[in-house]
Amino acid sequence: MLEPQFLIPQFLVLLLSLSVHEAAHAWTADRLGDPTARQLGRITLNPLAHIDWIGTVLFPLIAMVSGLPLFGWAKPVPVQWQNLKSPRRDFAVIAAAGPISNLMLAVAASMALVVVGGIGSLTSDVVRYLVVGTIVMNCVLAVFNLVPVPPLDGGNVAAGLLPLPLARALGTLRPYGFIILYALMFTGILSKFVFPIAYTIADWLV
Repeated sequence: MLEPQFLIPQFLVLLLSLSVHEAAHAWTADRLGDPTARQLGRITLNPLAHIDWIGTVLFPLIAMVSGLPLFGWAKPVPVQWQNLKSPRRDFAVIAAAGPISNLMLAVAASMALVVVGGIGSLTSDVVRYLVVGTIVMNCVLAVFNLVPVPPLDGGNVAAGLLPLPLARALGTLRPYGFIILYALMFTGILSKFVFPIAYTIADWLV
């Protein structure tokens, strides 16, 4: 288990990353004609607007105490399809906005490293961990969310891009999405794809 001076920054990075992710969904939905998320105050980086008490607080706390990898999720952004001009296409764009925002945050953290002269110039271990952790965590969040299994963003993107019959077939998996994800995680299949890709991107950015 990491020491408290590392755990607290890691938890703050998670809060920031999830808030950016959900705010990106909300902002994109508003730009594409659905004001629902804006009216609910979701176009904000304030974590309180996006907190899911299980995914944003309980699970991360359990991970911090047990030494498991810190991971979580936030409250989904509601989208009213009837407000979108091109529902399938626009919903796919809204879904993609979340992972894209995490990649942008990872790039921003990478640029911060460049500005200060690289990892070697960061004299504080906590600051180094905070910046590098931002890159790694956001790469993992982006790649994980792009797994094409509903209700993940990747599943919603795929539903908007696939031919309608295939999109409908994919949609039938939505009630079983979390069961499928847990099966992929416990069998190790998910980690064989998500982490190598995420870490490759993170290594390149660092």
